[in-house]
Amino acid sequence: MTLTENELLIFDGACGTNLQLMDIPLQAWDGCEGCNEVLNITAPEIIVELHKSMYDAGAMVVETDTFGASSVVLGEYGLQGKVKEINQRAVENARKAAGDQSGRYVAGSIGPGTKLPSLGHINVDELADSTRQQADALLEAGVDCLIVETCQDLLQTKTALISVFEVLESAKMELPVLASVTIEQQGTMLVGSDIGAVLATLEPYPLFSLGLNCATGPQDMRSHIHYLSQHWPQRISCIPNQGLPEVVDGQTVYPMTPDEFAEQMYQFVTEQGVSVVGGCCGTSPAHIKALAEKLVGIKPLQREVSR
Repeated sequence: MTLTENELLIFDGACGTNLQLMDIPLQAWDGCEGCNEVLNITAPEIIVELHKSMYDAGAMVVETDTFGASSVVLGEYGLQGKVKEINQRAVENARKAAGDQSGRYVAGSIGPGTKLPSLGHINVDELADSTRQQADALLEAGVDCLIVETCQDLLQTKTALISVFEVLESAKMELPVLASVTIEQQGTMLVGSDIGAVLATLEPYPLFSLGLNCATGPQDMRSHIHYLSQHWPQRISCIPNQGLPEVVDGQTVYPMTPDEFAEQMYQFVTEQGVSVVGGCCGTSPAHIKALAEKLVGIKPLQREVSR
């Protein structure tokens, strides 16, 4: 069965916050502390272990450790010349974790970068070139889909999607492309766009799914997911944080238990027709296990979309 033939897709949990909990030797960072993507080269066994824990918990789709593997972000660590190597090794690590089991897929993760065009941090041409370079490497390595995620700026989102579809067209390939925006707690993206503007802007693109990830837990995504359920004709994704972070004894913690997380996600699937689910910051293999168990035999609600 191909990825698109599954009525319900369960993505993995957090990459960064789970890596923070793992015992990673200082030398593995190779002087690039904070660059999770370099671990694909310097400590691949750690990335394989993380991916395997998510697959074993019940994830059907694991995202590559490439959230910041564009030339723009890698350039901050002097690694801009390793874009192809890092992205391709990341896909290899995810495939190794999947093993030969059927029903396990690899999504190529493309993050927003650290510079947003609407805020004047970067020009559109530079951002487009960087995205094309990363997308090309991920496609060449053989991902099952691409996810342009944690989008905070509609201009950045459009630029990334146009670049991705240009690469696909040039390669004469058809591959599912997912777009996932980040809506802050105040109800808009970082640069001020609401979910209605997101939908209107992205409707022309041939997306496999549109949805939300990061910034908040599922409760604060409810109204935005409801809007998409009523108005977005394609599939909807919901990949929230493990609730809103709290500081306890000087440490950042995410309060939502696996069962609480699974219950709220179950409601999105059965009441709003969400068909792509997973976890962002804070979500552990235990959260994905609870989610997978809660959704056994469940089909997303069939939606009627008003246009």
